[in-house]
Amino acid sequence: MRPNEQTYPVYYQKYISLVKEDKVIEALTNNLESIKTIISNIPLLKEDFAYAEGKWTVKQVVQHTIDTERILAYRALRFARNDSQQPLPFDENAYAANSNVDAKKLSEIFEELQHVRLATISLYRSFNQEALLKMGYVASGQVSVVAIGFFICGHTLHHLNVVKERYL
Repeated sequence: MRPNEQTYPVYYQKYISLVKEDKVIEALTNNLESIKTIISNIPLLKEDFAYAEGKWTVKQVVQHTIDTERILAYRALRFARNDSQQPLPFDENAYAANSNVDAKKLSEIFEELQHVRLATISLYRSFNQEALLKMGYVASGQVSVVAIGFFICGHTLHHLNVVKERYL
């Protein structure tokens, strides 16, 4: 099922709207295939490229999607298990600055992304309909477990679109 707009903060809309699928497992799976296609077309010389001063490199962008997916999957797990405490926000720039991507190849980062995505798919397969509809609070408002799954996909698509448009 696709989340309706009453089950996530307005901020999520720009990301969720990028996802075309109607089922979260299908969206997560197809999204991984899109990621593979885009990353496989990034030339070696572009891995450490940033399109402007102060912008992330391609490797930092991909690592950011991994870090964000891990954090969001954890939030989905908490909400699905009725943990009512609001998780704290995270500083994406601090994560990027401390990600140690300079010591990695893009192929290694992509391998990590695949493992994280497969874990996310496995997590979402463990949720029944009731769990997918459960709600929790984040800094920007209330969100359902299923909306988090769609946000994960849309967030990744957003950043990969930026890579295609500004890095390649």
